[in-house]
Amino acid sequence: MRPERFLLDTHIAVYVLFNPPELERSVAGLLYDYADACHISTASVREIIHLQKFGKIKSYGKKPEDIIFACETAGFHFLPVNREHLRAYANLTTRPDHKDPNDHIIIAQAIAERMTLISSDRQFDFYTRQKLRLLFNRRG
Repeated sequence: MRPERFLLDTHIAVYVLFNPPELERSVAGLLYDYADACHISTASVREIIHLQKFGKIKSYGKKPEDIIFACETAGFHFLPVNREHLRAYANLTTRPDHKDPNDHIIIAQAIAERMTLISSDRQFDFYTRQKLRLLFNRRG
C-alpha cells in the first residue's frame, strides 16, 4: 500500500510558510511528521506570490522571490497542474456560492491524484461527495 500523500490548500501552506499559530496540533504534527508526503500545487504557489506582492498576506520579512525557496525548505513537493487535473477540474461540480478558481483547481488536483487535501475552508466539505478526501483544520 502506498503511503498517504497530502495536498495543502493555499491557506494551510501560508500558515506553514509564515508560521502564524493557525494550525491545530494534530494537523501541525501530521505536517511535520509526514513532510516528505506534503505537496503544494503550483496554483497555490502562484497565488501566494500574488497575495504577497499586493500586501494581502503578512509575509514576515519574506519577499515574493523567497516563496519558492521557502516551499522547498518546508519540504513541499511541487504539484504542477496537468491534463488529468484539468479533466477533473472540467468535471467538478462547484458549489454555487464558491467561485474561487484557485480552490477549484486545487480540489480537482486532490481528487485526480487521490490525495488528502488539508484545508481550513469550510466550503471544501461540499466536494467530499465528489471523492475529495479532506482533512479539516478547525483553526484558521
